[in-house]
Amino acid sequence: MENKTIYITSPDMQRLRNLFDNPDLLQQKPYLQELEQEIKRAVEVLPSEIPPDIITMNSTARLIDLDTREEMILTLVYPDHANISEGRISVLALIGMAILGSRVGETIKWEMPDGIRTLRVDQILHQPEAAGQYDL
Repeated sequence: MENKTIYITSPDMQRLRNLFDNPDLLQQKPYLQELEQEIKRAVEVLPSEIPPDIITMNSTARLIDLDTREEMILTLVYPDHANISEGRISVLALIGMAILGSRVGETIKWEMPDGIRTLRVDQILHQPEAAGQYDL
């Protein structure tokens, strides 16, 4: 993952920190440690102050794979709501951590078993905060 500045809302930050104490997620400890490193470098903002072009929790975004030109639409969710077949990606998945707090136009590099993939955040299709939904 890159060391770009990411932005996370205060309620999202609290809910993400709560994941570290969730006994149901003990088997995902390496991913929790990676997430902890990601949020340590985040800028925390009020939900009403987050720019609408940033991927927050429960946001849906269109991403473009810059190598294959493949388009993917993903919704970033908490682990208990993840369902890959429906495009809902857990924040504990490597791609979930990679897109958390990213903005439209940014390039994201993320490591896969077969090498590094490069994605660009093309568009935010839905951001809860931009829609006035602050309590998801």
